[in-house]
Amino acid sequence: MGIFDSFRNIAQTASNAVNTGGGNKSETFTFTALPESLDELKALPEASMDTPFKTAALTVCALCAYAAAENIGKEMINFLKGPAPLSAYEESFIRDRFRDSKLVPFSYFEGAVPENDYTPNEPFKVTISSNPYSFNNENRATLYVKSGGADNPRQIKLRLKPSTGVWYLEEQMILVGIRTPKSADPWA
Repeated sequence: MGIFDSFRNIAQTASNAVNTGGGNKSETFTFTALPESLDELKALPEASMDTPFKTAALTVCALCAYAAAENIGKEMINFLKGPAPLSAYEESFIRDRFRDSKLVPFSYFEGAVPENDYTPNEPFKVTISSNPYSFNNENRATLYVKSGGADNPRQIKLRLKPSTGVWYLEEQMILVGIRTPKSADPWA
């Protein structure tokens, strides 16, 4: 590979970073109500899923729906996963995460903290962020969402289907432990 080829690769990488939102970027999404059915999720403007940020925001909503009604949440997640629906392992993993608490997905909305038992402000706002490494792999993105019950942001991995321009959920790592809500904390 010559110097010109190296330059062209560097220029293309920089162009891709600009086109896909590389670098530190945050987008906040506001929902007047959380979707309670797949049709309601599909009716949201974010359901175009033409950016990974939109799909990540909908992932938080779908997991909140799952907390309320497993079958509805599963339908939403499968919609977000597109051509690669939940595997039996993923279904089991999600089900297990909700055995102890259904509060985790709500902790990603603005205002939801242990002191108020993870009750989000309304309207519901969730901020999705990228970093300089979020778009290092072609047609893939790793984005981050901050929980009011954790110190570090959690990852949501997404994959672009180039033929449609739609970003699908590939993997979520947001159903992990959060601080105990005040009402359940014996030390509070």
